[in-house]
Amino acid sequence: GEPVTLKAFPTPDALGAVDEQFLRDLGFGYRAPYVVAATATVRENGGRAWLESLRTRPRDDATAALLACAGVGPKVADCVALFSLDQSDCIPVDTHVWRLARRDYDPSLEDVASITPTVYRRVGDLFRSRFGDTAGWAHCVLFAAELPAFRSSLPPAVSAEMDAFREQEKAGSGRP
Repeated sequence: GEPVTLKAFPTPDALGAVDEQFLRDLGFGYRAPYVVAATATVRENGGRAWLESLRTRPRDDATAALLACAGVGPKVADCVALFSLDQSDCIPVDTHVWRLARRDYDPSLEDVASITPTVYRRVGDLFRSRFGDTAGWAHCVLFAAELPAFRSSLPPAVSAEMDAFREQEKAGSGRP
């Protein structure tokens, strides 16, 4: 196969050396000031050592620490904690994950109009109660199965069930 070039994510000190305009020029857009501010928070707390310390803290403590960074909301905190901090029971919840939880685990979520903090926790708890300590990784597999690129790998009955749910969703609630 073709060689693959991998690049390391910049260190907090390297990110701290760039300004907002530099990030905007790279295409970060509205996120640029948040990256600058979040980097400052990480550096003030001890940089890489602080981030690595979050790996051994309870999930709620690790995500609360990340939420203290400017521009970081619950989903981003859970993504960072899951993918970078060994917090394998973090569930990043968005509309796709909410839909999955509604379809497969708790139909009463149909009555919910938006993903409030309570609903966010409820969806995460549904995954954690079903998949335990590795719920975050189970979430990733289930999320990926929803992507068109992977649909052909699913059993036909599962694809048919997913299609039927989408049609029912369009007809009944008007929600995406």
